Amino acid sequence: MRDAVIVEAVRTPVAKGKPGGALHAEHPVDLLARTLTALVDRTGIDPAEVDDVIGGVVTQAGEQAVNLTRSAVLAAGFPESVPATTVDRQCGSSQQAAHFAAQGVISGAYDVVIACGVESMSRVPMGSAVLPGSDPFGPGMHARYPEGLVGQGISAELITARWKFTREDLDAFALESHRRAAAAWDGGEFDREVAWTGQRDETVRPGTSMEALAGLKPAYYQPAYAERFPEIGWQVTAGNASPINDGAAALLIMSSDAARRLGLRPRARFHSFAVAGDDPLLMLTAVVPATEKVLARAGLSLGDIGLFEVNEAFSPVVLAWRHETGADLARVNVRGGAIAIGHPLGASGARLMTTLVHAMEDRGERYGLQTMCEAGGLANATVLELL
Repeated sequence: MRDAVIVEAVRTPVAKGKPGGALHAEHPVDLLARTLTALVDRTGIDPAEVDDVIGGVVTQAGEQAVNLTRSAVLAAGFPESVPATTVDRQCGSSQQAAHFAAQGVISGAYDVVIACGVESMSRVPMGSAVLPGSDPFGPGMHARYPEGLVGQGISAELITARWKFTREDLDAFALESHRRAAAAWDGGEFDREVAWTGQRDETVRPGTSMEALAGLKPAYYQPAYAERFPEIGWQVTAGNASPINDGAAALLIMSSDAARRLGLRPRARFHSFAVAGDDPLLMLTAVVPATEKVLARAGLSLGDIGLFEVNEAFSPVVLAWRHETGADLARVNVRGGAIAIGHPLGASGARLMTTLVHAMEDRGERYGLQTMCEAGGLANATVLELL
């Protein structure tokens, strides 16, 4: 029976997604190409062995348009014979790329494949793929949801209200994310996964405090939404939400047979996959059914999972997930999450998986579970097994 294994996983440092950020000067094609080159350099693989490259990008407009992944493959110097495609499952795009890559290997469609992702939010702003005056939803969606859906910040506020989280709950979670990320950098825990020495994730704030976080104003307050949703307490701020970022990440995935043939060591096996949908108004809660679904498919319980990576789009997302699953937060995002490290949309799935593989190795944990909330009420979930 064929399997799919990860033999290498790398990422760039995550930079501020604005002019002046450490990666702003780099075209997103070249930014992704850097991670592809790093995979080749680290493994010594002949790029001609790669059957396909599947990349995740959310805002596929401007410099991120026209199948960016194919352009990155060529910019990295891979042979012209290596194909590539770009997928969009919103924030889970590169986790979905990893699913497609691994499933292709298991099915026999591929022997060697790269899953990757990139987002340059400083050069291609979020939302710029929607043309001014255009409607990305259409009459059918409006008929089903006549009151209208909302942006993710409002969804995060609705989650905060439904689960009755306080501002202190949200800020304390955010503070811990920064503490863990700073400690991981200081302890050298990111050194193997970040392929560029001397650069750190730019949005980690080791000096922040509960007092500093408490001084931030609500980020999404609008009078119209306050009238529509009187239950909202307006607790979500820039401090307990993920920032805007630039970054890229990539994973080299293949069958165990291909790894043996190429003299490469399998590090983790794709054990189980799931994708789930949930209420598009709350939008960010599908991580709960996705987690339940992937555990059922894996034949595992929550207690079997040694480490979790749950994307920190907003503090209340992870807190609601934890409330519903009962997971131990001491095992969740042990090296910090997106609130500190950052959330370069299309790269985040591959970034989380890169971090998860390295953390599982360093801590000797057999199973790891990754899940991400995604726009439209979607979520991916993956179980990895350490080899």
